[in-house]
Amino acid sequence: MKDTLKHRGKRNQLAEIVASKGVSDPRVLDAVRQVPRHLFMDSSFEDHAYQDKAFPIAAGQTISQPYTVAFQTELLEVDPGRKILEIGTGSGYQTAVLLEMKAKVYTIERQLELFKRTSLFLPRLGYRPKKMIFGDGYKGLLEEAPFDGIIVTAGAPEVPKALLAQLKIGGRLVIPVGDDPQIMTLFIRKSAKEFEKSEFGEFRFVPLLENKN
Repeated sequence: MKDTLKHRGKRNQLAEIVASKGVSDPRVLDAVRQVPRHLFMDSSFEDHAYQDKAFPIAAGQTISQPYTVAFQTELLEVDPGRKILEIGTGSGYQTAVLLEMKAKVYTIERQLELFKRTSLFLPRLGYRPKKMIFGDGYKGLLEEAPFDGIIVTAGAPEVPKALLAQLKIGGRLVIPVGDDPQIMTLFIRKSAKEFEKSEFGEFRFVPLLENKN
């Protein structure tokens, strides 16, 4: 598939839809306009690529609803050069949005099929995270910590302590917490032991799975 003027027009319309739902950060909206979402989906779903809906991808996972991606990204407050850890690479769409915003992205995927596919696919589109890791997102990425922001793209039954520990002072963790639905939750690290918590309503994600071994 190619990225055509028609696709770009549809992305402009998608950004307007996302904005109408309350996302106001112009850099987030511009990233939505730039990332060719149809290329992250099976070609049979191309007609649905710029609808504000989630769709299935490989390994029983989904590409998130664009509004959800934009909402989480806005909560993260991504400035250029910020060091961001993404838990759940998935299709790579959220990764690409963060890279469009000039973040330094470290991303972890536990599904080998998705990891192999996305680690080849993203560079072909010109998106190059600092690191792509096949591993357990529950553990974060201690060797690269601390992070300015951590974004979790799957529903966590509880907040992994490792992720809170890997935030810088002032860093932000955006994570959907609960079973079904989840509550979108923001943690801001205020000090070594103090976190400010805010909640932003119900969302639905595939579950964040922990490797027990």
